[in-house]
Amino acid sequence: MNRKDFLTALGVLPLSAIAMQLKDLERITETFGGSERMPVLFIGHGNPMNAITDTVYSRSWAELGKKLPLPKAILCISAHWLTNGTAVNVNAQQSTIHDFGGFPDELFKVQYPAAGSPEMARAVIQEVKSVKVKEDKEWGLDHGAWSVLKHLYPKANVPVFQMSIDYGKSPEYHYKLGKELSALRNRGVLILSSGNIVHNLGMVSWNEPTKKFDWAIEFDTLVKEQVLKNDPQPLIDYQKNARLAQLAHPTNDHYLPLMYTLGLRDQKDEVNFLTETIDMGSISMRSILFS
Repeated sequence: MNRKDFLTALGVLPLSAIAMQLKDLERITETFGGSERMPVLFIGHGNPMNAITDTVYSRSWAELGKKLPLPKAILCISAHWLTNGTAVNVNAQQSTIHDFGGFPDELFKVQYPAAGSPEMARAVIQEVKSVKVKEDKEWGLDHGAWSVLKHLYPKANVPVFQMSIDYGKSPEYHYKLGKELSALRNRGVLILSSGNIVHNLGMVSWNEPTKKFDWAIEFDTLVKEQVLKNDPQPLIDYQKNARLAQLAHPTNDHYLPLMYTLGLRDQKDEVNFLTETIDMGSISMRSILFS
């Protein structure tokens, strides 16, 4: 199968696996109840085609969206908005950014017409004390945001804003910055980080989409184990394992969103994993829910 055919078809897990995923989601979200504190999400967004294709991932996001509390606003931290310094977009109405190439026209036609949330965006500026967060009116919603939100909240009826990733900073910097956003959880803001726990596009297996490289499994498992132990330091210092780190993340743009999720974790949060799958050999689709 060539790249074009694969992007059109996309591998889908067997029905039995899908049923298991959805059953797990039902069990997980029973615990939400009437809690006022919003959960925190890390979503492995993977291929942009998940936005318009019926896959186990898009189904999982759709089912999760039916169970999540309805937030007052969504703050998305995406692997696809990298800047010098940190910014939040304060637009009253968001545009849909198609920040990719080589995909079918159908994907470029997708619009996610969500309102922005200038009030909550400016609340981020007030909450963060360690650095100056700038206002931005140029950025909209990139595909790290809308390809997932399209399934979580298909009516686009929840205001959304993004915060950029200062790409010159260390994982520890982003972890600590995530901690400074914690109060937003008590103000009805769902904080969604979007990236991938393993992301090596140079080694993607187009011809064998179900393939799983051993090193990808190893890194993905390491993250799971440290999350279960509630010990984020080895994940913050992941580059100390140079060989594995370089394979899992030749560039760490898709890893840094995880740092925000870990920083936002509360000691009382329950942890649940969604779509624990390696896609195309070198992309982890694992998602994490703290609630």
